[in-house]
Amino acid sequence: MTPGDMLFIDHLKELRNRFLRIIVITIAIMIVCTVFGLHPVTINNYSFYFFVPTVYNNIASQVTLFLSENLVPSQVDLIQTAPGQALFAQIYVAILISISCAIPIIVREVLAFISPAISITSKRKAVTNIILPTAALFFAGILFSFYFTIPIILTFLYQYGQSIGVITFLNISDFVTFVLQFFIAFGISFQLPLIMFFLSFGGIIGDKFWIRNFKFALLIIIVFGAIITPDGSGITMWFISIPMLVLYLIGIILVKVRIKSSQ
Repeated sequence: MTPGDMLFIDHLKELRNRFLRIIVITIAIMIVCTVFGLHPVTINNYSFYFFVPTVYNNIASQVTLFLSENLVPSQVDLIQTAPGQALFAQIYVAILISISCAIPIIVREVLAFISPAISITSKRKAVTNIILPTAALFFAGILFSFYFTIPIILTFLYQYGQSIGVITFLNISDFVTFVLQFFIAFGISFQLPLIMFFLSFGGIIGDKFWIRNFKFALLIIIVFGAIITPDGSGITMWFISIPMLVLYLIGIILVKVRIKSSQ
C-alpha cells in the first residue's frame, strides 16, 4: 500500500506511533538528567567527565545551579520557601533539557509524517534545510535569552527594591519558571524567519504578504511581549518585542533573497 492509498485510520496509527516515539525518547532523556550527573574523573593527571549515578548532584541540579549562578542578580538571594520546591525546579529543568535535545527528533518525525513518500535525496535535504536550522535557531533563541534578555530584565526589575533598601529574595520555583518561560518563548520565536521562508517558498503565502501586513505583525509582536513579561511597566516588554521585530525583518529579507535567486 502506497502512502497515497493509506486509509485515515492508518494515518492515525502512524501519527500515534510517531508521537509515542517522541514521548519515549523525551522521557528517556529526562530520566538520564535526573538519575545521572556529569562528574570529573582524573586518570593519569587527565580529567574526563563521566555519567555517574547520583540522587542530588544530577544533570538537572547542575544546570539549575549554573542558571542561578549566572542569572540571579548579585543583590538577590535565591531561597526555598516550601519542601520540594528545589526538587520540582530540577524536574522542570530536566523537562526543558529533554525537549531541547529532542527537537531534531520531533522535527524529523513531523517531516516523516507529512512527507512519507519523499526520496532519500529529499530526506537529506530535509535534514540540512529544515531539521538542522530548526534546532540551531531554537538553541540560538535560548542563548540569546540567557546572555541578553533574562539578565537585563532581572537586574532591571530588582533594582527597584535595591533603590529603596529592600532585601530581595527570589523563590527557586519562580526563578526556574521565569527562566524556562523565556527559554521556550525565544526558542520558538527564533523559528519565525524559517517559518516565513518556507511559507513563501512553498507558495502558501506570497512574498508581499509580509510587508503588506507589517503593522499587524508589529501589533501581534508587541502584545506577545506584553503578555510574556512579568511586570506592567511597559518597558521590559520591548526586550522581547524588539528582537522578534528584527527576526521578522530578517524573515522578509530571506524571502526576497530566495525569490530573486530562483528567478
